[in-house]
Amino acid sequence: MVMRIRPAYAIGLLAVITLVGAFVVLNRHESSADSQTTDDAYVKADFTVIVPEVAGVITHVLVEDNQPVRAGEPLVRIDQRRLRIELDAANAGIARAQANMDSLNSQISRQQSVIAQAQAAVNASNATLKLAKADLQRFTNLARDGSGTVQAQQQAEAQTDVAQAALARDLAGLNSAKQQTAILKAALEEAQAALASAQAEKSAAELNLSHADLVAPVSGVVTQRRARVGGYVHVGDPLLTLVPLDAIYIEASFRETQLARIQVGQPVSIAVDALPGIALKGQVASLGPASGVSLSAIPSHNATGNFTKIVQRLPVRIQLQEGQQDAQRLRVGMSVRPSVNVSTVSSAESQPQALAGAQAGIGG
Repeated sequence: MVMRIRPAYAIGLLAVITLVGAFVVLNRHESSADSQTTDDAYVKADFTVIVPEVAGVITHVLVEDNQPVRAGEPLVRIDQRRLRIELDAANAGIARAQANMDSLNSQISRQQSVIAQAQAAVNASNATLKLAKADLQRFTNLARDGSGTVQAQQQAEAQTDVAQAALARDLAGLNSAKQQTAILKAALEEAQAALASAQAEKSAAELNLSHADLVAPVSGVVTQRRARVGGYVHVGDPLLTLVPLDAIYIEASFRETQLARIQVGQPVSIAVDALPGIALKGQVASLGPASGVSLSAIPSHNATGNFTKIVQRLPVRIQLQEGQQDAQRLRVGMSVRPSVNVSTVSSAESQPQALAGAQAGIGG
C-alpha cells in the first residue's frame, strides 16, 4: 500500500529543510573562508594642509586647484615688506649692541691704565709718609735732647699728617678705579646679553622672512585652495591642501570575525567601483590596534542592562603594489572592494622591504 503525502506536509517539510540549510550557511564561521572581502573600504592618503607661519597680505598665488606640484615648488607668497623692516631693525640692534660692547671694552682697557696710575700714586704716598714719619722721629728726638727746636718738630708732624692724608686720598682713588672696572665689566656682560638678544631677533626675523614664501613640503595635487591675492592671512589659517596621490593606500574595515586569518603581507585583489572590470593588486600592510567605536569621542557604554551584541569592525591598511598603471586613476575617497587571500601564509622573506616594519597602525 503506497502512502500518499499530503501537499501541505510536503510544503512544510520543504520549508524546514530550507530553514535548516539557511541556518547552517549563515552560521558557518566566516573566518574559515579562504578569501575575506568587505565593501567598507576607501582610498586614502595622508594629505598635508598648508598654513602660513607669518601673518600678512598674500601677494602671489602660484597654483590652482587640481594642479600637481613637486616638493619644493613655490605655492603662495606673502608680502615681505614688513618682514624686511623687522630684519633691518634687528640688524640695527646688533650694530648698536656691538658698538656698546666695543665702547665698554675700550673703557675697561683704559681703566687698567687708571688703576696702574692710582697704584703708583699710592706707592709714592707710602714712600712720602714713610719719610715724613722718619723725619718726625728724628726731630722729636732732637727736641727732647735740646738739639732741635719745637717748631721743627711741629713742622715734621704737619708733614706726616699731610702725607697720611695724601695716602688716604690715593687709596680711595685706587679703590674707586677698581670699583669702576667692576661696574664696566658688569655693563659689558649686559651688553653681551643685549647682543645675543639682538642676534636672536635677527634669526627670528630671517626665519619669518623665509616663511613668507610657502613651498610644497611634499609632492602632490592641490585641492581646497582658499588663498587669494590681496587676502590677509593669520598664522595657522589653512590656505590649501596637498594630496600625495603617489602615496595613496586603502583603508578597509573588516568585521572582527574576519580577522582570524588576516596577516601582514597577504595578497589582496582590489575592485574599484569607479573602474569596473579592473582589479588592482596590493598587500596587507598593517592591522589597526582598535575598532572605530572604541576610539570615538563618546564611547558606547552597555551598563544599562539592555545589551545587544554588535559585531565590531577594525581597520586594515592595504598598500598598493607599485607599477600598476591603473592605480594612477585612483582618487582619495573612492569606494573599493578588497579581497584578502587568507590562504596564503605571510613570511618575512616574502614581504617587500616597504612592509618589513609594518604593524605601526593605520594613522601613518
